[in-house]
Amino acid sequence: MLFLGALGGPTFADNWSQFHGPDGKGYVADAKIPSSWGDEDYAWRLELPSEDVGSPAIQAGKAFLLASDPAKATRRLLAVELASGKVLWQRSFDSQPHHLHLRNTYAASTPAVDAEHVYVAWSEPEHTFLKCFTHDGREVWSRDLGRWQSQHGFGTSPVLLDGKVILYDSQQGQQLRPGDAPGRSRMLALDPQTGATIWETPLSTTRVCYGVPALYQPAGGPQQIVATSNGEGAFGLDADTGKMLWNLEVFRSRCVSSPLVVGDLVIGSAGSGGGGNHLVAVRAVGGQPEEVYRLERAAPYVPTPAVAGDLMFVLADNGIVSCLEVNTGKPIWAKRLGGNFGASPVVLGDKLLVITLGGEATVLSASRDSQELGSFDLGGKVSATPAYSDGYLLLRVGNELRCLGPGVT
Repeated sequence: MLFLGALGGPTFADNWSQFHGPDGKGYVADAKIPSSWGDEDYAWRLELPSEDVGSPAIQAGKAFLLASDPAKATRRLLAVELASGKVLWQRSFDSQPHHLHLRNTYAASTPAVDAEHVYVAWSEPEHTFLKCFTHDGREVWSRDLGRWQSQHGFGTSPVLLDGKVILYDSQQGQQLRPGDAPGRSRMLALDPQTGATIWETPLSTTRVCYGVPALYQPAGGPQQIVATSNGEGAFGLDADTGKMLWNLEVFRSRCVSSPLVVGDLVIGSAGSGGGGNHLVAVRAVGGQPEEVYRLERAAPYVPTPAVAGDLMFVLADNGIVSCLEVNTGKPIWAKRLGGNFGASPVVLGDKLLVITLGGEATVLSASRDSQELGSFDLGGKVSATPAYSDGYLLLRVGNELRCLGPGVT
């Protein structure tokens, strides 16, 4: 079901082209959102076939997202007009039902988008697919990367870095069920036009990690693809060749959140459903990485922190949100909100938005002041990270995609 609001014809200047925003930091400097809103404020609401974990990506006035059929494991890629909520096209793909973590779904991946194409990934036990489509839904290429091993199901996302499609194909090698064979972990760089492999780097296969890699440009050195795992720790690969340039084993557990690059710092976190979460900042200079700071309390397991200027906003899964100086790790404030969290925080303009798994939204001042500006119930479960472009905020609430349009104050 689609509900339409009165909207103008915007021009689209910025894009939310991957998981957690254009550079993975979850921040749009000139964004504007209200401190609270209700059902009457949505520009449109689009009914989806299920509740899913994957987030939307936005490019040139279109939102792209995966949805699924939980009973049949069917995956569906949708393109939605951002201004109206109209479904422009959709493509469906049959799949094999298989075991998932209680909080995972068959559509747990966020698309990556550039000016020409949209890239999507998913897996089943014997196949891992990475597909490329034009913005009007024509399939350009498809790769089957082989079997995939995890007790939790697929959850990473492709990303475009240094002109390549990067997929972190992390798999499970420990804590397997009797009779299961370990997976084969690797980082893959593919040609965006053809899907051909540019390079492939084997990685340790320990516990499956889900973070989306990031791009790091050191002064006077080659561009790097950086990522985090409990095998290599924080690590950097030459973006042209895939060669391992450095790594530092700083994590005790699996990495679910995505790494952030701030100057010469690579920041990542690790943990488990049973606790022991920790966040670590590594300075990666000249191939001699060093640990700069570590957060052992109120660190995130699933949510990726957001960075705005010199501040980092860290959301622990158990509802403690903290503000740190991103370069030093110095704590500025911490606030207990309560609830459980899976979606990552985003900073939109001068406001920090966090949403519990149950759909309780809180808007705080994204500053050195921990002022709470609004708290309200969205009326449905929220596992997917919000997306924002040109005044439009997209939220996946229950089995709906909702749009808060420009002009709502």
